Amino acid sequence: MSTEVDFGENPDLEKTVEIVNELKEFIVQYVGKKMLPDDGNVTVGMVVETFVDDFPEFLMAVAEENWIRGYHQGLSDVEEGEKLAALDPEESEDE
Repeated sequence: MSTEVDFGENPDLEKTVEIVNELKEFIVQYVGKKMLPDDGNVTVGMVVETFVDDFPEFLMAVAEENWIRGYHQGLSDVEEGEKLAALDPEESEDE
C-alpha cells in the first residue's frame, strides 16, 4: 500500500540511500521489496513513505521532538532580539 505524500521541494528526499551500516542495509532491503523501484535504487523519500505506512509512531515522535526544539529555538531567538533591541543605540555602535 503506497500513500501519496507531498514532501515539497526537499532535494534530500531524492537521494539514493547509501548502505553504510546494518540498519541501513535492513531498511533499504525492506523498502526495496515493498516499493519495487524500477531502477533498484531506494531513495530517502521512499524510506520516509514506508515509515509513514509501517511505523508512523516513530515518525511522529521524531517530528514532535523536532517541532519542540524549533519552537524553543524560536523563543530563544526572540528573547535575544528583544535584548538587542533594548540596548542603547550608542552602546550597540561601539560593539
